[in-house]
Amino acid sequence: MRLLMIIVLLIPILKLTGAPVQTVPNVDLNRYLGKWYQIAYFPTKFQPNKGGMVTAEYSLDQKGKIKVVNTSYKDDAGKEIRDQAIAKAWVVDKSNARLKVKFVWFVSGNYWIVKLDDKNYSYTVVSEPKRKYLWILSRTPAMDKGVYKEITNFLSSNGWNLQRLALTGKLK
Repeated sequence: MRLLMIIVLLIPILKLTGAPVQTVPNVDLNRYLGKWYQIAYFPTKFQPNKGGMVTAEYSLDQKGKIKVVNTSYKDDAGKEIRDQAIAKAWVVDKSNARLKVKFVWFVSGNYWIVKLDDKNYSYTVVSEPKRKYLWILSRTPAMDKGVYKEITNFLSSNGWNLQRLALTGKLK
């Protein structure tokens, strides 16, 4: 009984402090490659919220590394490019769910796939161990409202503070 009370009291504390970030168990990189549309994210110094469509495109280079092309558009139709950043990424664990991405030759960051539609690969959620960065990506420019709600519920219940979350894509 006493152990049960301790566990009940610890659950809210763990939610506040944030349990360790868990990645999905497995990612098929061949299915993951391709174009993704940013639906929502945590704005940062290197990616402020300027409006317009944002895409991320992943492909394999000749050396087996993942080429990353992030494109920010001035418009929601994706016709006029504002900025483009090119990076390299590589897998750091057997599940393929943890990657490192390098945009600048001396700086790399964690790219952890924390949620994924493992049946259709229609959406993914990417973060890192401290929950400082977050991206919700979709294969299409618009995401179903129910799917978005499922994702944000998952994030809230797993320690992400969604007050910074900026919606950049469309919900249908």
